[in-house]
Amino acid sequence: MAETLFTTTEATPPSEHGGGFPPFQKDTFASQLLWLALFFVALYFLASRLALPRVGSILEERRSRIAGDFAAAARMKDQADAAIGAYEDALADARARAQTMAAETRDRLNRQAEAERQALEQSLRARLAAADQAIAATKAAAMANVHAITEDTAIAIVARLVGMTPPRDAAAAAVAAVRKR
Repeated sequence: MAETLFTTTEATPPSEHGGGFPPFQKDTFASQLLWLALFFVALYFLASRLALPRVGSILEERRSRIAGDFAAAARMKDQADAAIGAYEDALADARARAQTMAAETRDRLNRQAEAERQALEQSLRARLAAADQAIAATKAAAMANVHAITEDTAIAIVARLVGMTPPRDAAAAAVAAVRKR
């Protein structure tokens, strides 16, 4: 079922129009100008007395609100700048205290390390002196044994070569003479 998209209208004869477009008719032109002037004055009066003051007050309220917002923003900016300044001062103070504490700690640790180093050096010197004494005692004992061994060796060599055992005093004198050279 297809419906037609276009509808038809009946043509109205011009006699039923009433003589054309009313604003362009000469007999009603003067009365239309009078009504135009009356409505214009009434509209102007209403606009100037009711609408324009209201729009003006709204604009003035907006101006004052914007000015207040700018003033509040300026106050907040000043407060933020003051807070930033206080933060930077506190940060600088904290850094200075931290550096002071670090320097004191470093100095204290250096003094402790120096004291420990000196104590360790003293201990090592004492151990070195004790070791030197032990070495000297061991060397003296070894040298005493070397003299006795040298004398015994000299007696044994002479006994083998000559076939006769020399007296210990003569062997000790011969060893002492060789060592003095």
